[in-house]
Amino acid sequence: MTMPGQKMYIVTTPDLIQAIQKQPKALAFPPIEAKFASKICGSTEDAHKILMKNVNGDDGDWGLSMEAYAGMRAALSAGPGLDDMNRVMIQNIAASLDSLKPSPGSRTKIELAKWLRQSVTAATTNSVYGPHNPFKDLAVADAFWQFESNLMALLVGILPSLTAHKGLAGRAKVVKAFEHYFRTDGHKQASILMKNRYETSAKNGVSVEDIARFEVGGAVAILVNTAPAVFWMLLLAYSHPGLVDELRRDIGEMMTEKTSNGDTIRSLDITSLKTSCPLLTSTFQEVLRYRSMGTSVRQVMEDTILDSKWLLKKDCMIQMPSRVIHKDKSIWGSDVDKFNPRRFMKDEPQKTQSGRRPNATAFRAFGGGTTLCPGRHFATNEILAVVTMFIMRYDMKPTAGEWSLPTTQNTNVATVVMEPDTDVEVELSTRDGFEEGQWAFDLKDSGMVFAVVAEDRAE
Repeated sequence: MTMPGQKMYIVTTPDLIQAIQKQPKALAFPPIEAKFASKICGSTEDAHKILMKNVNGDDGDWGLSMEAYAGMRAALSAGPGLDDMNRVMIQNIAASLDSLKPSPGSRTKIELAKWLRQSVTAATTNSVYGPHNPFKDLAVADAFWQFESNLMALLVGILPSLTAHKGLAGRAKVVKAFEHYFRTDGHKQASILMKNRYETSAKNGVSVEDIARFEVGGAVAILVNTAPAVFWMLLLAYSHPGLVDELRRDIGEMMTEKTSNGDTIRSLDITSLKTSCPLLTSTFQEVLRYRSMGTSVRQVMEDTILDSKWLLKKDCMIQMPSRVIHKDKSIWGSDVDKFNPRRFMKDEPQKTQSGRRPNATAFRAFGGGTTLCPGRHFATNEILAVVTMFIMRYDMKPTAGEWSLPTTQNTNVATVVMEPDTDVEVELSTRDGFEEGQWAFDLKDSGMVFAVVAEDRAE
């Protein structure tokens, strides 16, 4: 496609995408990320120059760009650091769910998307930023979402003071909160992820003011997709005939009960669910296939021959839209437009044109290659934790009487998972037979990694 001042290649086949991912230096993402990070975060020219030094790692694994990637991957890989984040997250989610419990014989009404955004924002930011989390100030959290809603206008960059003034004001408030957080050493009691991000930036000469600005982009990365993913998973699970009952049966087999001082305590280890409840994990993957719309992008750094027949010219852009691949009947079969919670189960009969199971690389919800989302394991744990706790504790029905899926026309440019245009009001009641007692949720070992994408299987 020829765009104003730019030629763009659109790639929609898994084989060609794999070929692109094998050439991360010639077909690169970091230069694009650096450009947009500066625009989104409002960093200074000095900070942008630091970010652009060896941005693509052509001269080795040094510089802010390369070291930031390495620090994120280390912090978010299976291990004690990820375990600590997961445990804080689970404790926060469990407390949020406790607050929903209606009195005996009554129901609780909530706007599902709104409640999830508030709960997931609190759980995620507490796990990343620690006890001095700036998002504990609800005004800061609201300012962040105000900023997020204006991202497209900020990226376009046409008179942002007029077209995105609310977003700029929201960003300024969040930046100020982060600057105070760093100047008062709040990050020193935070997660290994936050410590690594701060130390990498400081080591490379980034000022505290610009570290705070860059962290607004970090908050976008950890927040914007999780709540919508949980929203769709809950909505699709409860509206799909019989699915919640099946999930409860499978999860219930992993639940243990004991009595303490006359009180029933039901316990679930969230980690074991990833390997022992295939319907749950298949539902999760199908939700992401059915409701994700992310686009992987690359910049052509030098003339490159792709797959021995395609010439990609230097300075052109590449887009790999996941939505097109996830809706391809030749890959997923004739029911591609339907939500099939069993699609990713190994024993599910295949309906693809070839009769074979879809190529694992066709699942693009977390991107792929060297820029594969480093936070996918934390996100997976969080989404499955919220959904599992929710469906095991509560019955849910729409106040409108029937389930219907909201439209997604206004989804933000920064999101991978579609955002609902309207909320869904629901009524919650405690499950029959589960009115009394306590729930205990735990995560024993993050080393038990669920293979979310093809690259995880390779590992």
